[in-house]
Amino acid sequence: MGEHMLVENLLSTWWIVAAAFLAPMLALATRRRIPDVVWLLLLGMLIGPFGLQLAEQTEAVEFLRELGMGFLFLLAGLEINTGQMRGRQGRSAALTWVICLVLGIGAGLLVAQGELHVAIVFAIASTSTALGTLLPILKDSGKAATPLGSATMLHGALGELGPIVAMSLLLSTRGTLAAALVLVAFALAAVLVVLVPHRLFTRIPLLGRAMASGANTTMQTTLRFTVLILITLMLLTAVLQLDVALGAFAAGMLLNAVLAGAAAEHGRTLVHKVETIGFSFLIPIFFVTSGMSIDIGSVVSQWPVLLGFVLSIAVVRGLPVFLREQLTETHSELRTVRDRLALALYASTGLPIIVAVTQIAVSSELIEESMASVMVTGGAITVLLFPLLAQIVEKGRASAPTFDAA
Repeated sequence: MGEHMLVENLLSTWWIVAAAFLAPMLALATRRRIPDVVWLLLLGMLIGPFGLQLAEQTEAVEFLRELGMGFLFLLAGLEINTGQMRGRQGRSAALTWVICLVLGIGAGLLVAQGELHVAIVFAIASTSTALGTLLPILKDSGKAATPLGSATMLHGALGELGPIVAMSLLLSTRGTLAAALVLVAFALAAVLVVLVPHRLFTRIPLLGRAMASGANTTMQTTLRFTVLILITLMLLTAVLQLDVALGAFAAGMLLNAVLAGAAAEHGRTLVHKVETIGFSFLIPIFFVTSGMSIDIGSVVSQWPVLLGFVLSIAVVRGLPVFLREQLTETHSELRTVRDRLALALYASTGLPIIVAVTQIAVSSELIEESMASVMVTGGAITVLLFPLLAQIVEKGRASAPTFDAA
């Protein structure tokens, strides 16, 4: 029995990693017009239980999937500029996200005919931003260090942190007050988990030297410490019945804050190492298995709902971002209408949070599996379509008129 389970796990994993290898080949063949992540989803649909039935969601695969999601959100947290989030631009972006959430709940109430929890699921899904998915796009195009890239990173950070917190507060089986207290307890515990060891490393020279000397050897001390923090905070969120994405995101943000006081070169090296582990193995597994859960037949039969969901994401998330940039001072330094429209399109690109919130909603019996498939497919369409449209919009930037915000 044990050998049979091992064969099943390895066979499913083989098909998944084969899909993960093939996806970038297809992305490069299409000149990245269809991003790697979309190919991962499509190939997952092909090999999954609703396709050729070559791979299954075994227990081992599910665990690797959770680790993949953890690394995706860890990297998102590591890339966040916490100082920028606390500044005027960060406060403006946070207000924009709150406006999006309120609009999303209102739209969700209309769609769900007054069902509040279903409306909340709709709002969280439609106001998220796939920062982890946008990172490679921004880096590969050289836009990460530009005002547009910086603004996209900021809206992306809030488009991940906001929905994660909202999931923990509004979709919890606890009351809202109890859920808030649990969140505060988690935040305090998370700070202690990261800062206590960091203080030990800085206050005890022997420990600090050991950590530094082993960082770039086979011992990989800093990377092992990062993985320890990630698993610790994911475990803590699981014990507290919070979404594990919150633990992973918090791990990235806190480690980022710690690295801010260290040499910049050390921080970049660590991020590169985490990217190597994540993007080579675990993160592709997360996206392929997400595709495996999509019932394409059900999605095709509900194509008007699919198009409506994609449109609602553009209206609920993209339109407020564009109007706020166009009509108010957000301190983003985006001076052209084209740049502001491109930011709105990037901010409307969502997928990982949509996958996470629909999983919670299905397990809580708030929505059907078929509706979850439609929403995840809608998220995949935004990943395929919105960054492409943003890049097309940007091409005419040089000749676009400037428009100073009031």
